[in-house]
Amino acid sequence: MATYSRNKGTTLSRDHFDLPLAVERDAGTPLSVQLGGQLRAAMNDGRLKAGEQLPSSRALASALGVSRTVVTEAYEQLYAEGWIEGRHGSGTYVADIAPPSAQFLRAAGPVSEDRSRAAGSAIDLRPGVPWVDGLDTPAWRRAWRLAATVTPAGRPDPRGLPGLRAALVDYLRRSRGVACPVDRVLVTRGATNGLDLLGAVVLRPGDRVGVEEPGYTKARSILAMRGAEVVPCPVDESGLVVDALPDGLRIVYTTPSHQYPLGGRLPVPRRQALLAWARRNGALIAEDDYDSEFRYDVAPLPALYGLDPEVTVYLGTTSKTLAPDVGVGWLVARPDLVEAITDLRERVNDRTAAVPQEAVRILLERGDLDRHVRRMRAEYARRRAAVVDALGHLPLLGDSAGLHIVVTLPRDAAAWVVERAAEHGVLLATLEQRFGGPPVVHGLEIGYGSATLAQVRSGCSLVRALVREARSGPAYAAAG
Repeated sequence: MATYSRNKGTTLSRDHFDLPLAVERDAGTPLSVQLGGQLRAAMNDGRLKAGEQLPSSRALASALGVSRTVVTEAYEQLYAEGWIEGRHGSGTYVADIAPPSAQFLRAAGPVSEDRSRAAGSAIDLRPGVPWVDGLDTPAWRRAWRLAATVTPAGRPDPRGLPGLRAALVDYLRRSRGVACPVDRVLVTRGATNGLDLLGAVVLRPGDRVGVEEPGYTKARSILAMRGAEVVPCPVDESGLVVDALPDGLRIVYTTPSHQYPLGGRLPVPRRQALLAWARRNGALIAEDDYDSEFRYDVAPLPALYGLDPEVTVYLGTTSKTLAPDVGVGWLVARPDLVEAITDLRERVNDRTAAVPQEAVRILLERGDLDRHVRRMRAEYARRRAAVVDALGHLPLLGDSAGLHIVVTLPRDAAAWVVERAAEHGVLLATLEQRFGGPPVVHGLEIGYGSATLAQVRSGCSLVRALVREARSGPAYAAAG
């Protein structure tokens, strides 16, 4: 047990460490700052090791004879800096703050002196995956427990469970300003499933469809498999370039809230111009609102569907807010399209599983999904800040929203960094795969959704050092 002396401090005696701590009320420094500094020093010099559990805030406050707020503030600061991490229902633990390769980040010597993979599992900084460990909450477990009691339907409604559709109407109005009646909402297995269903009822072999270039590879593949001719549509720092859209497109697939992968946010004048273009050309806009919930230092812009629901089909998913494996999304469209898709689903027996639908309904109706999104927004904001802090001297794109940032680099340099990072246990992706034609922008996609804050800091430190070395190589010389 911990022993406390008001003048000398306290020694926390546990099975795995003995840590002396002392706070001085007359030191002129806030008690929480003193405590945080001592814990930080202990983690930095190895007295507290990765994975070790810290005392609860109540226990430590009692041992030190201070208010619980002092300990809570110290823990919150260390958490924000990535030194510690919380595990739901378990407590607070020292984070793994070791870099992927200790020799790699030493002051002297280039990367080539140490080509060994880091010990332990790889740090995955590839885009597209949220922080699924954040779902281990009582609300999450309760929702699935209650959903498991749902009685399976003999003839499931291809539009989805009525309760979930009604809950989605309220959620979309509240979160995205999308006002729609329930008969315009159809539950899907995700945004790509919704796009595939739309293509099946709208497209005929040889129809031309526009996809952002660079853009979402799966969208390009889905539309091509429906027999369409995929036409690359250029983007810039603000998103889709409407003036460059050709005539004769049946569908234009776009990600206006956070262009994937470059991160532009389509401004309102362009949104209005895009909708006017669609009306002139008799085209449909497939709006994929894939991670609009996560914005940092920017205000939300109105969804295209809210500006013109007659020419826009709104696609959403829980794959970024919850997890890809949940398998629940939604499509919002005018009634004739919803009816056509409903008929198709009935004919081909395409359906969304009832239990995940019911779980999402419960999360929505109880406000748990909103609370989860707010919590994850704060969590991702810390990780995004860590990326910007580590890589801010490099040209960055898309850092105002979403779960990834693009670092622009010369082509050969980007490929070299990815290869070398993998040798040191850090997984990255390049922009090249996001192009249907020859790439015109090169660089890295840094995803910060699936890694811990400490891993993000560590992985980005590695990337920074690799880019520094690449700058002295032939790839940068050729680009210059």
